[in-house]
Amino acid sequence: MPVSGEYFAVLDPATGETFAEAPDQQNDELDSAVGRAHDAWRCWRSDPEARVTALLAAADAVEAAGVEIAPLLTREQGKPLSESYAEIARTAARLRYFAELAPGAERIVDGRPVRSEIRWRPLGPVAAIVPWNFPLQLASAKFAPALAAGNTVVVKPSPFTPLATRLLGAVIATALPEDVLTIVTGREPLGARLASHPGIRHVTFTGSIPTGRAVAEAAAGSLARVTLELGGNDAAILLDDVDVEQIADRLFWAAFRNCGQVCMAVKRVYAPAGLYSDVVEALAERAKGAVVGAGLDPGTQLGPVNNPRQLARVEHYTARALADGARVVAGGHRLDRPGYFHAPTILADVPPDSPVVTEEQFGPVLPVLPYRSLDEAVESANDTGFGLGGSVWGTDLDQAEAVADRLECGTAWINHHAELSLAQPFAGIKESGVGFAGGPWGLYGNLRPFVVHRPEEA
Repeated sequence: MPVSGEYFAVLDPATGETFAEAPDQQNDELDSAVGRAHDAWRCWRSDPEARVTALLAAADAVEAAGVEIAPLLTREQGKPLSESYAEIARTAARLRYFAELAPGAERIVDGRPVRSEIRWRPLGPVAAIVPWNFPLQLASAKFAPALAAGNTVVVKPSPFTPLATRLLGAVIATALPEDVLTIVTGREPLGARLASHPGIRHVTFTGSIPTGRAVAEAAAGSLARVTLELGGNDAAILLDDVDVEQIADRLFWAAFRNCGQVCMAVKRVYAPAGLYSDVVEALAERAKGAVVGAGLDPGTQLGPVNNPRQLARVEHYTARALADGARVVAGGHRLDRPGYFHAPTILADVPPDSPVVTEEQFGPVLPVLPYRSLDEAVESANDTGFGLGGSVWGTDLDQAEAVADRLECGTAWINHHAELSLAQPFAGIKESGVGFAGGPWGLYGNLRPFVVHRPEEA
């Protein structure tokens, strides 16, 4: 879409320096984008077969452009290049999955001499407001089901990671009709304006709880539907029969992948008192051995924290934990190099009411806490306003499943964490979200029922 002459700087988190600029689009440009999305919706919603063809072609185009998109994503987000390629692959897979997940009409049989049928209609223009931790994957989680349902979409990425999303949008646009998918970039209040725009019929957002509340309030002005994924403070409970060495690698990377900047990462570990020292030592060993560096360096396993504000948050939670009496077993400090690097950190002896335990640190810091009974562990895991995910780790799978069933969250895993199928629902409870993503539930979240009644023929 046309852009004004205003731009803002995009920083490389591996250096802390500006490496590019992105358009700082204004309200008039946003109004134009939403208006054109509404006009494009008239045709896009009317031909389901053409939608399938276009979305499958878009998936092919995304895969073909991966070699261009992945380095740009790593440059602005910080993650290792292999993870950027994985994010692109997931984006293409999601387009294919939803392209072939068409809603069907449903007959209502209730004993009356009337033929009643539910048909599904798209909502209209959808706003997708996307954070910086998984810019492409989370954008596609929003636009793929919305487009498949027959809606048009306006995507607003984080100002920390606008470039790869703009490029992704340009690539997908080669396969879709004009203005079906639009990317707008800019600093706030552009996102707030999009959430409150009267031309938007569904606002889907991933981010913090306070911002999610603001998005819901903004969307309420036009009674737009909202889907909110608002982060988590996922707990991992280790049972007393767990093989610590066998699960230590999986547990570590469940907490530290993408430098811990994952909404459903493990953010608290509860270990039985008898195994506590072994668990702490095993995790600390892996933290000390992890290769931290720029995402474009081939050997890097953990990149930088994405931005200075988030790095300051990680440092604050770590310092507060130490002031509360915690002990650093590995890491515990910012690395002395350019960019936003923080050593992967394992904390022991952390008071359970320290903010690094009770809040979402969203960085490479993991507190490990001991427990003396399973009831105590479950109660501690559930004692939070978050409710996104959780996991249980042990040898007795029946016992692990019984414990998992007691967790107050949207998804519980056994002996792994944060692995999702495209076909399953993804949603949190409590303050972790409103609405659903993934699978048929994600598709129907972008549709509304339309019921037709007619008399039965004699």
